[in-house]
Amino acid sequence: MWQISFILFLIPFCIFARIMLHDPRTLWIGVSFFWMMTSLAVFLFFILSQYSEWLASHDAVIGLLVFLFILAVASVIAFPAVLIVTFFIEGIKIIRHEGMKPSNLLSILFSILLFGYLAVWPVIGSLEKGRFSTMLYVTISFSAVYVLSLMAMYSLSAVLNLIHLRKKRNADYIIVLGSGIIGTKVTPLLAARIHRGIELLRCNQNAVLIMSGGQGPGEDISESAAMAAYAVDQGVDAEKIIMEQKSVSTEENLMFSKELIDNENAKIVIVTTAYHVFRALILAKQQGIKCVGFGAKTKWYFTLNALLREFAGYLRLTWKRHAIVIGIIISIAIAFR
Repeated sequence: MWQISFILFLIPFCIFARIMLHDPRTLWIGVSFFWMMTSLAVFLFFILSQYSEWLASHDAVIGLLVFLFILAVASVIAFPAVLIVTFFIEGIKIIRHEGMKPSNLLSILFSILLFGYLAVWPVIGSLEKGRFSTMLYVTISFSAVYVLSLMAMYSLSAVLNLIHLRKKRNADYIIVLGSGIIGTKVTPLLAARIHRGIELLRCNQNAVLIMSGGQGPGEDISESAAMAAYAVDQGVDAEKIIMEQKSVSTEENLMFSKELIDNENAKIVIVTTAYHVFRALILAKQQGIKCVGFGAKTKWYFTLNALLREFAGYLRLTWKRHAIVIGIIISIAIAFR
């Protein structure tokens, strides 16, 4: 039996490896990783069961297998509980540090709603209901499970797209995406992006920095001009910097930066805040820009809250596709009741 379970593990492993090496800018990278970890847990279960007597005399081997089994199971089963606790704690932190703003309540509200769905909603479903209320319950339940699963895969895919074994990519262009500035000064969040871009420039010395960002309300100069001045103050040669000064959104950051690149086969690196990398990569893929993304660090409690906003942004981009999937599956379920 373990041979079959090994094959069932090998299939998602190969799919995951191919996506990761070819183009990980897709939700399928998270799906394949989750499938791989689930299959690994099943495979290790059969190994531990079938060879328990032999393993009993090899402490190191059984210790390693048990550790991998627990890790695989925990990745699958403990995820919702970890998600609830993490978002709740970090939600309290962001309120303490950033104040009681509506946008700062996302993390803690998400954790409360998730707990309510997992703990309270099943009780509602067990109550006696008529045909219409049963159909309504099934529709809401499936939609909630679908969106939560989608968010889990989005988060997992976002993390996997931040993993890089090396900074030296033989890059031709390093695009640093802008964010708000205050007057003529870059904010700490934007400074972190610039520092990350400079760090990558030192590892890819033939590359050019593209500072991308136009001038918004309350800004005395364009974001790209402020970013370029900051980079020069950090010791970057001004000749290694190109300014893109028309964009006012991530989509335009990428579109107008692409216009400054005259080589269709150029190797491109995109730099933005870590929680923003995956959505930026998806937008770049939609525009036909082949690239990888590197993330600048920010405060952890702020990252989780921002990740919810990024996921909402992803849903705005893809809601029609997912609405069709939900509609088809619910229609089939109702038809066969």
